[in-house]
Amino acid sequence: MTIQAPETEAMAIGSTKELRRRAISALALGSLALGAVFAGPVPFGILVLLIAMVMSWEWRHIVRSGRLDESLFIHAAVVCLAVIATIVGYQAIAFGILLLGAVVLFLINAGQGAGISVLGVLYVGIPAVLLVMLRSADEQGLVAVLFIFCVVWASDISAFVGGRLIGGVKLYPSISPKKTWAGLLSAVAGAVLVGLAFWLLVPGTSVGYLLACAGGLGLIAQFGDLAESALKRLFRVKDSSDLIPGHGGFMDRLDGLVTAASAAVVLGLLINSDAPARALMFGM
Repeated sequence: MTIQAPETEAMAIGSTKELRRRAISALALGSLALGAVFAGPVPFGILVLLIAMVMSWEWRHIVRSGRLDESLFIHAAVVCLAVIATIVGYQAIAFGILLLGAVVLFLINAGQGAGISVLGVLYVGIPAVLLVMLRSADEQGLVAVLFIFCVVWASDISAFVGGRLIGGVKLYPSISPKKTWAGLLSAVAGAVLVGLAFWLLVPGTSVGYLLACAGGLGLIAQFGDLAESALKRLFRVKDSSDLIPGHGGFMDRLDGLVTAASAAVVLGLLINSDAPARALMFGM
């Protein structure tokens, strides 16, 4: 019989507790997100608005050490107004608000990291507006948002499991020491399985298109995760906040969704600007 050292046993127990915390937090947030998606465009938009407000503060926590200054209030106000404009159906105005806010932030932060302030309002605002717009875009809005969520969730879970079980060569150790190529490939594989599932569940979809779309979005989600890790490393911050037990902050949890959702909605708009949700799901 092998006797486990006290230190090793303590680490194993700690790891188990941490995984349990992560799982409970993920289930709670996932259930909240799904409930809002199914409740309709307005409840979903309100949830996106609330999370975007938190992410606006987290951005300042990372890049400005959480200082309560005029940039934070302008950032939050701009994102808030843009999301509200999208909820009530004025998408063009929403993007105009984000552009105006970016210009104002650039001017008031000239010589003090203006670029990072502009990037913040776009990083939080654009995905929020696009997701709310997609949910209410056409009759496939519900399915399209569910597809994006499931792809990102499967990508994240598969990357975590694949990285833990397989390990191997590090993906980008100077930015994210724990990420591996095995995890990245697992993420894409998990996303592809979601594409297969939606092909089986949604009549009229193309298997080749959905597999390629899901795999591509899964890959983009992982690079979104890397981008946020690079931002935190640049400013020597471990987590965007400690609001979500086991995960850090909302930016830490939603970094992949930010990039994947943006790419998905842009793809839908490029295919058919009049029905982007349907275009995303059917490729036409």
